[in-house]
Amino acid sequence: MSRKQTFGTSHVPLSPAVRAGDMVYVSGQVPVRADGTVVDGGIEPQTRQVLENVKAALALAGATMDDVVKTTVWIEDARDFGGMNKVYATYFPKEPPARTTVESRLMIDIKVEIEAVAYAPQK
Repeated sequence: MSRKQTFGTSHVPLSPAVRAGDMVYVSGQVPVRADGTVVDGGIEPQTRQVLENVKAALALAGATMDDVVKTTVWIEDARDFGGMNKVYATYFPKEPPARTTVESRLMIDIKVEIEAVAYAPQK
């Protein structure tokens, strides 16, 4: 058996999720729908779509949001921190993961990108 398993596909050279033993690594997710269109309407709807994409990538590898131990959040404008944080809190209502949040220019015209690491022992 391979030391790592990849899950999902992308139009760029990355795997949406990779399982290595009991750890699941989710590539940075952006606010795009299944059809590839970017969600508009600002930081809150974009954060919601990003976290739904994180949840979907985790599911591919047999993990859930409750398994997430660390996230990294990039926001395009630090003034959007409050709106991002408000939505983020609804996805991690108790025992939230460790998190790093930074302001950064992003690869496409979006407001937020989030990656996640989960601990999810295989059953």
